[in-house]
Amino acid sequence: MSESSIETHFVEERRYPPPPDFAAQANAQPEIYERDFDEFWETEGRERVSWSAPFTKLYEWELPYAKWYLGGTLNVSYNCVDRHVENGRGDRVAYHWEGEPGERRMITYADLQREVVRFSNALKELGVEKGTPVAIYMGMIPELAIAMLACTRLGAPHTVVFGGFSADSLSGRMIDMGCEVLVTQDEAWRRGTTVPLKRTADEAMAAAPKVKRSLVVRRTGNDVPMQEGRDVWLHELELSDDPASCPPEPMDAEDLLFLMYTSGTTAKPKGIAHTTAGYLVGVATTHRYIFDLKPETDVYWCAADIGWITGHSYIVYGPLCNGATSVLYEGTPDFPDKDRWWSIVERYGVTVLYTAPTAIRAHMKWGPEHAQGHELSSLRLLGTVGEPINPEAWMWYREHIGGDRCPVVDTWWQTETGMALITPLPGVTTTKPGSATKPFPGVDVGVFNEAGEEVGPGGGGYLVLKRPWPAMTRGIFGDDARFRETYWSKYPGVYFAGDGARIDEDGDFWLLGRVDDVMNVSGHRISTIEVESALVDHSRVAEAAVCGRADALTGQAIVAYVTLKGGDE
Repeated sequence: MSESSIETHFVEERRYPPPPDFAAQANAQPEIYERDFDEFWETEGRERVSWSAPFTKLYEWELPYAKWYLGGTLNVSYNCVDRHVENGRGDRVAYHWEGEPGERRMITYADLQREVVRFSNALKELGVEKGTPVAIYMGMIPELAIAMLACTRLGAPHTVVFGGFSADSLSGRMIDMGCEVLVTQDEAWRRGTTVPLKRTADEAMAAAPKVKRSLVVRRTGNDVPMQEGRDVWLHELELSDDPASCPPEPMDAEDLLFLMYTSGTTAKPKGIAHTTAGYLVGVATTHRYIFDLKPETDVYWCAADIGWITGHSYIVYGPLCNGATSVLYEGTPDFPDKDRWWSIVERYGVTVLYTAPTAIRAHMKWGPEHAQGHELSSLRLLGTVGEPINPEAWMWYREHIGGDRCPVVDTWWQTETGMALITPLPGVTTTKPGSATKPFPGVDVGVFNEAGEEVGPGGGGYLVLKRPWPAMTRGIFGDDARFRETYWSKYPGVYFAGDGARIDEDGDFWLLGRVDDVMNVSGHRISTIEVESALVDHSRVAEAAVCGRADALTGQAIVAYVTLKGGDE
């Protein structure tokens, strides 16, 4: 094995073909992989979204920047809300929302349209117009998605900051983007206690003097400080909810939609820029095929936080563009009890569940009895996101949550990619526990060794993207040099993802985690994820994390931290 490659030792023999009844009705059929690159993205661009003016050119590619759907104009809010109402689907539920204390709201597309228009008019009263940068700092309440859609209606780019971040994190992002308005809420609920979002926002605004106005949503109703002339309660404004009072602003295909900041350890967070048309087409297309969405009957739940890219793409923009019915949950999976998620699945009849391996491993540790106490037969498809999933967590998910009948789609993507890029298609792909399997149609992925040579089946190395894709980032906001250095300098002409990967003899991809999570033991480059997977394969182990430690004999030694399943010592 060449020292320039990442060595792989984990072998997985289990295979799960698509269930025949699932495959027969699936949105994706085998011929989807035979479609021409240009034809695929041109057709999806015309069919997934509604255009104010049609695009005249599919894409331009001038390294390291791509532009997609040139000449086209559209509005994201219109695509996610208004057109569904106009097409007679206003009574369809957009969101089933459940608060952590137990409140429930059912929001139809007609309700959503009214709320988005009201919120848009509120933002206009605070001076927001096309091009005004807006920061959003909220918990998982419907008004978070509504605020995002209101920004898109006006053509105002937004940055959503996760509600668990500090005042320094919030102010740094607002300063970098040049935000003039902040949307927040009084407090959020987490594990039965309130989180003081408005007080944190006040501290952040004090450090970001360009932010002149703040729109505050009432959640808990507790008293919070309000600064006269700056802060405004949403519920105190008299606002029209007539769509004619705030028509959607036509936006150029390449207009900035939002910034999503990725955390840095030694450098400031990167403002990853996503634009309007390519991003929306990318997330709507992948959402439709990967989750086999049947909007008339499915109840879809992405159990993530909207404050991250997963929530943007697969809680808000992708599902709403497709007219889906989704679940939104405010709290944690174990409050007040460890069966909270499974009670939600049962209550709303969730059919598609998308979550992170970390959450699955937590449920493994707590034990399957919490799921067994609930009726989960509504589920027909399971998905994972955010990190490579070890095979035993994959199997536990399939067996105890999916009843050994639900396909599992393990998706690989990044904040920078905007949409899932490597993933099974549930009616087509034979899945393997722990493998993300194949590149999505219209996506060109490779694995390179250190020398920049592409490795074939059986090889391991560094994951790269060889052609542009619609939802790819349009750069790091205000920092072209950092964008080029971070993603485009390792190999000429290709996007360097920063992840290790191997390709098995069937051509399936196995993600090995970040390349800085590769250990060099006695000259052998070994992925942490493979060692962790081997440890979790033990029947008593729930979670494992490994790292390298300096060793005089081997250069690095492997250190393992192991959590046992509940009841084991």
